[in-house]
Amino acid sequence: MNEHTICVGTVGSGVWYSSDSGAHWRQAKMDLPFDAEPGEILVRHIVSAPSNPSILLAGSDAGLYRSKDSGRSWALVDSPFYGTHIWSLAIHPNDPETILVGTKPPSLYKTCNGGKNWEELPLNPAKECFAGAPKVTSIVFDPRDDQTIWVGVEIDGVYKTKDGGNTWKQTPKRGDSPLNDDIHCVEVAVGEPTRVLATTPDGLWTSTDEGETWRLQEFPKFFGNKGISYCRGIALKANDKKVTLIANGNTIPGKTGAIRVSIDEGKSWNSAKLSPPPNSTIYWLAVHPSDPNFIVANTLYGYIYISKDGGNIWEKLEREFGEVRGLAWIPTPESL
Repeated sequence: MNEHTICVGTVGSGVWYSSDSGAHWRQAKMDLPFDAEPGEILVRHIVSAPSNPSILLAGSDAGLYRSKDSGRSWALVDSPFYGTHIWSLAIHPNDPETILVGTKPPSLYKTCNGGKNWEELPLNPAKECFAGAPKVTSIVFDPRDDQTIWVGVEIDGVYKTKDGGNTWKQTPKRGDSPLNDDIHCVEVAVGEPTRVLATTPDGLWTSTDEGETWRLQEFPKFFGNKGISYCRGIALKANDKKVTLIANGNTIPGKTGAIRVSIDEGKSWNSAKLSPPPNSTIYWLAVHPSDPNFIVANTLYGYIYISKDGGNIWEKLEREFGEVRGLAWIPTPESL
């Protein structure tokens, strides 16, 4: 197995990458719009193309970026949503030219030709919530059918399309509290039954009937059972979807965090041993099918942890960052 290239999206210094599994790091070259200052790009999401991992996208407050060289350099993509904040991205599983982008204020955009033309999809989420403007925080193609797409909105629940985005249905609410529809991440774990997973500030919600009903999995609270047990990212082990990992913390940004691990489709949970302890909530988890046992996690305030055995043993990398909002890893090309 070659080395792993890890890409992190930071608040204030763009994308950083390591081509040797986290041993050494460089700041990626990024095109800057005329009104942006060097080193001030805020990157909230990074994804790789499933059909070509050397192609990555990064969503930022300066627009949409694309890398075609495994994260070393990034070009700004023309788009109609310049000036809005990009919070989520998805690339079609078989076509890297088909891209979905979720923003704040809440809108969902799609291109089928790599960004030459865009259309705004009729998601029609709420325009206001108690926390201000909602945002589209998660987009995922259903592994069973690429015309089925799931979208999470903070704070407006989970939406679903079965026709590639032409029409949308909002799934039933998860509970009586607005926090139950404060969606951070959505994933689909194919199995018997298939699980649709959604994280919120109060835990992990699971549906086994295509989003019609939901069950809450709460996690232990951190400081004397006070406050909440905040959940953010979800990772499914690439070669065993029964293995589920959840990014967890005491709040956002939080003072500490945890990685919750289940090996039996969420029936039981353990906490990964992290040393040193997280300095804030665990925010994202990154996996890739080229090496199912290599998993990367980050805290909001810049710790990076890696596991080489599928989530059993973790080590913190020496390199730290100020604030990390985006995370992905891909196999390092043999030419590097």
